[in-house]
Amino acid sequence: MNQSASTSSINPLTMIMPQRKITGMSAILLPFLADGEIDWGSFEQHTAATLDAGLTPAINMDTGYANLITADVRQEALNRATAVAAGRSFLGGVFVSDNAGAAFQPDAYRSGIAEVQASGGTPILFQSYGLTSGDDDQILAAYQTLAQECDSFYAFELGNMFAPFGKIYSLELYERLLGISNCAGAKHSSLNRVQEWQRIELRNRVRPDFLVLTGNDLAIDMVMYGSDYLLGLSTFHPAAFAQRDQWWADGDARFFQLNDQLQYLGMFAFRAPVPAYKHSAAMFLRMRGKLETDQTHPESPGRPDSDRIVLQQIAADIDAMLADA
Repeated sequence: MNQSASTSSINPLTMIMPQRKITGMSAILLPFLADGEIDWGSFEQHTAATLDAGLTPAINMDTGYANLITADVRQEALNRATAVAAGRSFLGGVFVSDNAGAAFQPDAYRSGIAEVQASGGTPILFQSYGLTSGDDDQILAAYQTLAQECDSFYAFELGNMFAPFGKIYSLELYERLLGISNCAGAKHSSLNRVQEWQRIELRNRVRPDFLVLTGNDLAIDMVMYGSDYLLGLSTFHPAAFAQRDQWWADGDARFFQLNDQLQYLGMFAFRAPVPAYKHSAAMFLRMRGKLETDQTHPESPGRPDSDRIVLQQIAADIDAMLADA
């Protein structure tokens, strides 16, 4: 497939899918207490609230400090998610830490996959230097190797503005990934609408059951065109995202007003430095009475106290919209 030709043939106005049921997945924030310990009670409550809203929790993602936590914390998060989910679906991030120039580490991925599946979750495979450094044939072979370890799994494309090991695959490779039958979908985090539209168009032609999970917190209306989502932004207010999704399925014009308000929250929270959105999330959840503190991981950047005024107003505006639902 010629990528430039595919770009020119896409008309987004013809891709809008009204009254489609949206699949929502939400990366769970890992909260902390004032003494620096993990607030497991709030973690469990937030995971339960996400499930009760109808969204699928994703544990040990970037929002859960996947690259900063220890193996013991990662396992504890899975254990607690298993207990809270009580048979309901959740995703678990499989993160392999390596350095530039490293070889693909299938055994490390296998270990992470086994942990997630033993907990009852579905693995989502983070990229790594070793996974993304090869050519298309080598990358596909790596996924095919890991697929043999999974009942079902999700892939993950990550722009290198998020992580230096991230890579957005060619459309040719993306189409070949769709050929892996137990790959249920892929999170796409390029922050580029055109690249995501290309993937939706390809999915619609080649494998309609495959989930294109937008990771674009700056364009959450991609669900209108056929993306589903796995977002960090939805951890701020799972119930609001669930209501937005329901209004889209119902053909209710209130979708647009609530989507605009949630997008305003996304633009504010995901400004540079982007990783500080986790502090924004903690502040937002804390002021809504969902967390004990708004502490974050000590290695994660923070936001100024002045952000609280803006976040408080956004929270009030969203709650006012939900009160009229």
